[in-house]
Amino acid sequence: MTTTGTPTTEKSPGTAAPAPRGPWQIARAELGRRASVKVSLGVVALFALMALAAPLLSALGGWGPEEFDQSAVDPYLGGLPVGPLGGVSAEHWLGVEPVTGRDLFARVVHGAQVSLLIAFAATAIVVAAGTAAGIAAGYFGGRTDAALSRLMDLTMSFPSLIFMIAMMSVARDVNRILLMTAVIGLFGWPGIARVVRGQTLSLKHREYVAAARVGGSGPWRILTREILPGVAGPVIAYTTLLVPGMIATEAALSYLGVGVRPPTPSWGQMIAESVAYYETDPMYFVIPSTCLFLTVLAFTLLGDALRDVLDPRGARS
Repeated sequence: MTTTGTPTTEKSPGTAAPAPRGPWQIARAELGRRASVKVSLGVVALFALMALAAPLLSALGGWGPEEFDQSAVDPYLGGLPVGPLGGVSAEHWLGVEPVTGRDLFARVVHGAQVSLLIAFAATAIVVAAGTAAGIAAGYFGGRTDAALSRLMDLTMSFPSLIFMIAMMSVARDVNRILLMTAVIGLFGWPGIARVVRGQTLSLKHREYVAAARVGGSGPWRILTREILPGVAGPVIAYTTLLVPGMIATEAALSYLGVGVRPPTPSWGQMIAESVAYYETDPMYFVIPSTCLFLTVLAFTLLGDALRDVLDPRGARS
């Protein structure tokens, strides 16, 4: 007998069901759909490669960051660059500095190396110290939490900028790059420590953490295997937002004259030196300022997108 009805479709034995996607795959797919993320990643990659390849790029340009070219400036016009747009030519791709005649392209790419090195190194110190302090305070609680929380409050209430300026002014015979990295990192960790502490307080009462504790796992194993992966998303998002602040802090200190010493190039230092020439040679001011602006903007947009995807609760708060 033939039965009639709606035919049912059956999966063939060789057809496998699509594998479920994890949270990191979902986040990556969501970020891939955002045009701002693609543009920001492109800008960040461009400046990162420029910083890494600074010696090679300056060699291609034919000038080092500390080489003088007196033929590129006019001594009868106060040392202003010869030619249009600050001396832009086939020999000097972005022009030259007034008075000294140093190649601006070589200075900019080496300035990117110094600025990004300080920013990334200081961010690494802040993230490592803040994450460790936040996890310890949130997981152990009690006296540990009280001591670390008071230390966070003390550090955040300290006039960090004044201390940085005083420290950089007094310490004259030390490596300025190492000192700036240490000083900036010293005052930056409490912010991320508070974020991680809050996340840890929520995670330590989850069932899988309790199961690991009952199963005989020690505190170190629980912190590294259970808690740390749970706070990784907010930490990554916060880290991306930290980098532009570190770049701006380094530029501000160099602008105030307490950053890296000349002739070592830095974007903030170049901007400070260009203030006296912004009317007669605006390109000297525009080029390093544009590089600083694009880098900070790219990291900020990337950090906002990561926070929206990886830490939606933090984005809404």
